Amino acid sequence: MQDVAIIGAGQTRYGDFPDNGVKELFAEAYLEMIQSVDKGLDPQQIGSAYIGNLSAGSGYQLGQLAPLLMGHVGLPHAHAVRVENACGSGGYALYSAACAVASGKFDMVIAAGVEKMRDVSSTKGKYWLGVSGDTEYERLAGSTFAGIYALMAKRYMHEYGLKREHLSMVAVKNHRNAVANPKAQFRKEITLDKAMSGVPVADPFNVWDCSPTSDGAAVVLLCNAKIAKQFTDKPVYLKGFGAASDYLAIHDRHTFTSLVAAQKAAAEAYKQANVGPKDINFAEVHDCFTIAEILAYGDLGFCEVGQAQRLLEEGTTQPDGRLPVNASGGLKAKGHPLGATGCGQATEIFKQLRGEAKEPSRQIQNGRIALSHNVGGSGGTAAVFIYQRGDE
Repeated sequence: MQDVAIIGAGQTRYGDFPDNGVKELFAEAYLEMIQSVDKGLDPQQIGSAYIGNLSAGSGYQLGQLAPLLMGHVGLPHAHAVRVENACGSGGYALYSAACAVASGKFDMVIAAGVEKMRDVSSTKGKYWLGVSGDTEYERLAGSTFAGIYALMAKRYMHEYGLKREHLSMVAVKNHRNAVANPKAQFRKEITLDKAMSGVPVADPFNVWDCSPTSDGAAVVLLCNAKIAKQFTDKPVYLKGFGAASDYLAIHDRHTFTSLVAAQKAAAEAYKQANVGPKDINFAEVHDCFTIAEILAYGDLGFCEVGQAQRLLEEGTTQPDGRLPVNASGGLKAKGHPLGATGCGQATEIFKQLRGEAKEPSRQIQNGRIALSHNVGGSGGTAAVFIYQRGDE
């Protein structure tokens, strides 16, 4: 396989943008990506685009979305395809792009994601998002994604002694991290008391345990590592990437205190990169609900399964800890535009590894190897990526 490098990345701010559709959001992120390529780039060199998306707005899919967006930015003839894997769509777009470069088929490709989620009512949004679960046995039985993840949280509490306070510690940390992130949707700290006393959603969750719906886009530019230095003196190398699937309905799984798809994807990425969990300096993980970040700690090997609460208690995943997690604010506070999330994580890591976090106070110091983890739905799919600073 060919080695893969990231040479540019950009994203919109996440939030509620009633005047911008998917084309405008995509174009904004695309232009920031182009501007980040410090030695310049002829966009006609881009041979392919993989664009993650669940809905083109109003809860509906749109055929031929990828060529629509590429035509809008002046690249109508690049091979373009939409990638859909629920909340993991952006991660799978990145995985597809990495495979396309690694195979030698293309020298330069785009991985992107875009979502327009704020133009539907909360009621419609709930049912729209439910299509990413097992429709017959979960959605039509009345469950929601909050309900499914709440079951995971309750079982983790039962098996491993997780406390309600631990869930809230994730929310507090990620909201604090988002304050200095100009791309984040919620840039406001919350106290532990507030995080534990929010409006109930699905026991044990309250509103502070749940990521928001968001509008947003992210675009990442990948190329064959052999040509990366033509475009930037500071490439970020994609050293390992893995993806895996599992039963969609949680009642078919042998456990739901772990996401087997995430474990398998991580094992593949670690093997390809020739590193292990202890080599990771910081991570962006999929915290659609607070329990999801806790599950990720074990699934990615940062601790033994069932011991995640210790990382929170010891401050390991704080910005000044041994392993900062979700310095961006995560899905919980940065925002979660479904199709864009995986590429947004990659954009954050790209900028952090290059020492270019927009607000210096949130720049991670001495980071050289990072990981991102993007989950589809309640764990039916997962993609994991390992990045290395270009001067290594």
